[in-house]
Amino acid sequence: MRLNRYLARAGVASRRGADALIRAGRVRVNGAPGEPGTFVAAGDRVEVDGVEVGKQPLAHVLLHKPPGVVTTARDPQGRPTVVDIVGHDARVVPVGRLDIDTTGALLLSNDGDLAHRLAHPRYGVEKTYVADVEGEPSAETILRLASGVALEDGVTAPARVRRLGRARLELVLHEGRNRQVRRMCDAVGHPVRRLHRSGYAGLDLKGLEVGAWRELTRDEVDALRRLVGMA
Repeated sequence: MRLNRYLARAGVASRRGADALIRAGRVRVNGAPGEPGTFVAAGDRVEVDGVEVGKQPLAHVLLHKPPGVVTTARDPQGRPTVVDIVGHDARVVPVGRLDIDTTGALLLSNDGDLAHRLAHPRYGVEKTYVADVEGEPSAETILRLASGVALEDGVTAPARVRRLGRARLELVLHEGRNRQVRRMCDAVGHPVRRLHRSGYAGLDLKGLEVGAWRELTRDEVDALRRLVGMA
């Protein structure tokens, strides 16, 4: 595998951070300076600042994200992060994002290839949200949300939308735009008061309390890989 991916799997840094370490000359492979295109094979010795590092086992974690927690590995403002909550031995990072006040299903992993595909629009990974909104959306409004809403970054793709209560909607999206559900609901005149992601890529939160997390099963990981063409 490429050297930056190896360093990310070792928990040293993100791929971007690993590239910076390589450019700074702090990484050696079998005693020679690492290059951005260096390929690491089985049995190769990789060192960062003279200390040998090794790949971590792949880890895939499902978190029931609580409100008030940011979806990053570190926060310059000192707010709690999803990585703080999980506290996994491996260096897992969030796959995609949820707003600080949005709760629900969030995947964290150190499997960079899988994470990249899950987040890529090409694969249309399904995300299910439950939104409590202001007012009572009409049938016409629900149809508009499902058909596509004009936002500043373009019209949203068709979605599945249904009413769960007078002011509660379920939206199933295959896009991953920033704050998409909130912006869609703002655009149709029903701002979101509370937002929860109840499902992600076929995973749900059954049996998982707010703030709790669990490892994915092998079958669940295999299903994610099939979903994005990695089987």
